[in-house]
Amino acid sequence: MTEPQTLHEIFYCSVLAQDLPANPVGAIVSRARVRNAAQDITGLLVFDGMRFCQHLEGPREALEALMQRIEQDPRHVEVRVIHRGPLQTRRYSGFGLGLAESEGPDLMAGVHVLEGEAAVKHFLALRSSFDING
Repeated sequence: MTEPQTLHEIFYCSVLAQDLPANPVGAIVSRARVRNAAQDITGLLVFDGMRFCQHLEGPREALEALMQRIEQDPRHVEVRVIHRGPLQTRRYSGFGLGLAESEGPDLMAGVHVLEGEAAVKHFLALRSSFDING
């Protein structure tokens, strides 16, 4: 009998590669939703036209594999994992992968400069200001 996988979270920020237009983000999220659902991963991706901040939750091994793919994805540069660790309960159980576009770069720039749990708390506090498409 296998033990249930412990729930984990990863919060990272990155920047859109310079030569890419911002408009394919919706298509990327559509494909990611299918893949993430199969891996029991939920989360929220916020994009401000230049920066990504994504908070993911799910089984640790699935999250680590996903982060390896994200770090190797040429559409992202300056990928920085800000926080990773165990999680007691899901924060995004209402949808698989939500997408929100931030109003201007200032909100995400503030998240990008923080570290660890302070960055996660700041990001979570901003959630109510996002128009989330889940």
